[in-house]
Amino acid sequence: MSEAALPNHPLRFELSNELHARPFPELKAPCRAAFLAIKKPEKAVERDRSLDRKHLIELLDRYGAPHPAPNAGHYSGQVGRGFLKWEMHTEFVTYTIFADDVAAVPFDSAVFSIFPKDWLADAPGAVLTSALVRVEEYKDQAELDHILDTKIPNWFVPESLAASRVIDDEAIVAGDFRIDEAGHVRFAVLTKPEIGLRRLGRIVQRLLEIETYKTSSMLTLPIARSVSRRVGELDQDLTELVQRMASGTGDEIGTLDRLLKMAADIELLSSSTAFRFGAAGAYEAIVHRRIGVLREERLMGRQLFSEFMTRRYDPAMRTCRSAQGRLNDLSARAERAANLLRTRVDVASAEQNHKVLQQMDRRAALQLRLQGTVEGLSVVAISYYAVSLTGYLLTPLADGFGVDKTGVLALATIPVIALVFLISRRIRKHIGH
Repeated sequence: MSEAALPNHPLRFELSNELHARPFPELKAPCRAAFLAIKKPEKAVERDRSLDRKHLIELLDRYGAPHPAPNAGHYSGQVGRGFLKWEMHTEFVTYTIFADDVAAVPFDSAVFSIFPKDWLADAPGAVLTSALVRVEEYKDQAELDHILDTKIPNWFVPESLAASRVIDDEAIVAGDFRIDEAGHVRFAVLTKPEIGLRRLGRIVQRLLEIETYKTSSMLTLPIARSVSRRVGELDQDLTELVQRMASGTGDEIGTLDRLLKMAADIELLSSSTAFRFGAAGAYEAIVHRRIGVLREERLMGRQLFSEFMTRRYDPAMRTCRSAQGRLNDLSARAERAANLLRTRVDVASAEQNHKVLQQMDRRAALQLRLQGTVEGLSVVAISYYAVSLTGYLLTPLADGFGVDKTGVLALATIPVIALVFLISRRIRKHIGH
């Protein structure tokens, strides 16, 4: 590009490097791997990445190994007699030790001695899973048959064993996903001599990822069972409330209060489990994707890893999805019921307001009638006093014409009453306008 080219986005190189930040290990049979996944404490809202890096540095310092880059989320380097691969994830951090050769005793956990006991005790979290991988090489079909007939049945529980040919028949993987007496899950990889170093590394890495994400997604199963029980209780309460609404027994305000409280409980349950259900779905997809890229082929009638997951893993995930679906359905039903009841309360309130307005109209009409009566009486009273005043005013003048006071009052009464009536009527019309 020329010097006058457009400037690069500030994240361009960082995002590009992220795609190549976690290369697969290069392995050569025979070899072995020890894997450890440490999950954040259950009560922690978010994983403290600084504690994980500090814990890693403590391990590296014991072996005089170089430190990772600041704020790095991954690390690879020689540690003692093994090669360490460290990765940080959203919920857990993983440590993998790759060592040459295999132990004389199959799946001997001595390789875990690279992790000091006091260092493990200070880990910021708890062990999510740990695994041992044994990688052996076979030269021909006879040697493979010997391993499958004599070693594999002793290494794994036959009832749970899953084994298959993978990656264009260049390797055979086996495992039973059971925790052995030392507390580790076992995997065996049998390879042909001509398999590539990176291809073998990818196989081992994917087996460890299958175990890790399988275990991580299974953490949702107890929560799903708890949610199912609680959803059943809330569903029964909601059904009773809806039946009460349908029967029209009244007390809509009290029913609406109960329904709103139930909706709040459902929302709390949904928000507190949303992350776990979402993580389970993501981890499940990764498990099946990792198995898919192995490109399994059947090995002498044994069940495939995909078949093992279909039979034993998928039902647990369906339980999780069912619990999440029931919770979402209950939330939608509670919202519909609340809207329906709120509409009924609004209609009842409108009807009550209409009755109040009618009563107010009747009272206003009565007040107008009373006001008219009072106005009539007031005309009489005002006229009485006006006639009296007129009598006092005209009596002296009437004496010169020989008219007495009584005659004056009689002559003035009708005109005065008419005048007072007209004046009061004019005032009322003016106030009305």
